[in-house]
Amino acid sequence: MRNLLRVVALLTPVLLALPVAAQNYPDHPVKLIVPFGAGGPADVYARFLAKYLSDETKQSFVVEDRPGAGSIIGTDFVAKSKPDGYTLLVMSNTHTVNETLLPNKPFELMRDFVPVATINESDLLMVVHPSVQAKTVKEFIDLAKKDPGKLNYASSGPGTPYHMAGELFKSLAGVDVVHVPHRASGDARNSVVSGTVQMMFDAVPTMLALSKAGQVRALGTSGSKRNPLTPDLPTVAETVPGYDATIWLGVMAPKGTPKEVIDFLNQHINKVIELPEVKETWLKQGAVPMVKTAAEFDSFLRKDIDKWGKLIKSANITVQ
Repeated sequence: MRNLLRVVALLTPVLLALPVAAQNYPDHPVKLIVPFGAGGPADVYARFLAKYLSDETKQSFVVEDRPGAGSIIGTDFVAKSKPDGYTLLVMSNTHTVNETLLPNKPFELMRDFVPVATINESDLLMVVHPSVQAKTVKEFIDLAKKDPGKLNYASSGPGTPYHMAGELFKSLAGVDVVHVPHRASGDARNSVVSGTVQMMFDAVPTMLALSKAGQVRALGTSGSKRNPLTPDLPTVAETVPGYDATIWLGVMAPKGTPKEVIDFLNQHINKVIELPEVKETWLKQGAVPMVKTAAEFDSFLRKDIDKWGKLIKSANITVQ
């Protein structure tokens, strides 16, 4: 009994400190870990969010890019971080895809993380290098069918939305186009701009400027309806029925992060993305704000894991 009382006495200060720590959150800088390269949507919107959160909470939110291995390196870093709310993961549907595509990764999304909040969703732009003799999606399909395996498409790594957009296109269009993975979306983009790789699916906000400058040729957008930024550009689905592939972003925290901290972050992230000036800026970039509770995000994640898992298995998609 005496030993039990001693243990309780030792643990009591620690247990009492947990709610206090949550109540004082954040009292020092918070890291937003982006497991993708600089310049991509996750990096761009993480920095946007960090600025507003810093202003909103009067505490620094700092973005740190840790790209590599199709998001595995940065994500694993967060999974192994202290669950105190000071190291957060900025993630995308790359992570829900990887649950099936990369079963041997060192973490499991719904086991090692907790959902915090969603950020936004964007269409992808299907683009080719100007040297490619295709000005429409149909012409690209015809070209690919004429020379199977000759054309390549770039992505920022296995499991990324760019990779899955390409694989879904291959599956539904019935073409053989070779996947060329890169370390980061900026690298993949450079390969297409230089003509080293012929085609890529990339987020509208980051690729539209290159398309307007004539460095790439846009063939179509990836959503179910035409994008308001490119109303004259057809969707891929207008040529390939059923095609629909977008990129969405969210925030997760290591498992064990106090609920009070999760609630605080969800409340403030939602407040930021619902600001009229944020909505207006994002919509001009082709990004639609996504507002969900942590519980709604949890359900959303599980459904997305199931959706991509079925596609990966049915199409027999594997990592090269």
